[in-house]
Amino acid sequence: MARDGHSRRPGRPGKDTGAREAILGVARTRFLARGYDAVTLRSIAREAGVDPALISYYFGSKRGLFGAAMALVTNPAEAIAEALQGDPATFGPRALRTMLVSWDSAESGPALLGMLRRVAADDDSAALVREVLERELIDRVADRIGGPHARMRAMAFCTQMAGIIVTRYLLRMEPIASMPAEEVARLYGPAVRAALQDPVRRRPAGPAPASANSDAGTRGRG
Repeated sequence: MARDGHSRRPGRPGKDTGAREAILGVARTRFLARGYDAVTLRSIAREAGVDPALISYYFGSKRGLFGAAMALVTNPAEAIAEALQGDPATFGPRALRTMLVSWDSAESGPALLGMLRRVAADDDSAALVREVLERELIDRVADRIGGPHARMRAMAFCTQMAGIIVTRYLLRMEPIASMPAEEVARLYGPAVRAALQDPVRRRPAGPAPASANSDAGTRGRG
């Protein structure tokens, strides 16, 4: 039974029911109050008074609902999930270009910047976004690239991307703030790619230690 008292087939929205807005209102409140992992789509649907299938109909997934609840035209988690579908060897530069397109867009950029400012100013928003990034970005990237230290490499990738976002869009530091997107991708693509690679541990270069025999010989000559 839907909120307006009329039954309808699961997954099919009725006309002018306000179901989408009801879902968004409940989701926004619940995400901020309880975090990302603790909130289920079924609990949101129950509080909004709608069939759970409507959430999938309108938003596709939990991360899609989160992006809509945060008023994001482009959801970073959705964009990264799409970029992950290609060749893992070129994922880093591909994800960087995807991110630049989203943030440079006059349609989606202001909402993303608004979210970043909320995160910087509000602890609850920061905790929520951190949880989403860990679950929907870092964990997914780690699963996709695999291999040794996958999560550490995924975190390094996230750190590189966050640094570019903050300096280019929030702080607007030059020259990166006014660079064309293709120039940013050309300059920083190799660093983003390198962040995803497993670091090779090498012995620090330096003079070889003197052997015990040479030390003894030196002492004998003295």
